[in-house]
Amino acid sequence: MFTGIIETLGQVLTREAEGTNVHFTIQSAISKELKIDQSVAHNGVCLTVVKVENDTHTVTAIAETLEKSNLDNLVAGRKINLERCMQMNGRLDGHIVQGHVDQTAVCVKREELDGSWEYRFKYDATAGNVTVEKGSACVNGISLTVVHSAADEFSVFIIPYTFEHTNLHAVNVGDNVNLEFDIIGKYVARLINR
Repeated sequence: MFTGIIETLGQVLTREAEGTNVHFTIQSAISKELKIDQSVAHNGVCLTVVKVENDTHTVTAIAETLEKSNLDNLVAGRKINLERCMQMNGRLDGHIVQGHVDQTAVCVKREELDGSWEYRFKYDATAGNVTVEKGSACVNGISLTVVHSAADEFSVFIIPYTFEHTNLHAVNVGDNVNLEFDIIGKYVARLINR
């Protein structure tokens, strides 16, 4: 489990294919503190650490993960949001995040608002996922509050700290992001649709 509060940005150093899997080696401020078998969210995707060396760690993404997330777009030099799993005796500062990306979305609006930024994301609504105004959504692993909600899109406002300390500053119109919808909302939607 995660909270959607990004700890640090990592930088992809290498991307190596092995069959249908891809191994990513990432350099970050927390890499040297990680352990093999530890779960870490990478742009909101829960991946297992398979190697730690100095200030780098390596994770493996399987074909299904690459198909359902934006990790397949990662190349050397890209910045990636990182969060270690939450401790059960700690605060839940964001919201409950599983690290299981539901689908991707396309950024259709990015506007600077004199001190904050508005982002609007459009997604395929046929998967049955929903957002609600003032509810939570996880974008590239970041816990955000939904400001405007429609059947197939939603918008969020970003404060300067989040803009500077996550990879949202690099997201432009046309870019794909990972989405994990609120776990409570998913269960309610599933029950109603039965």
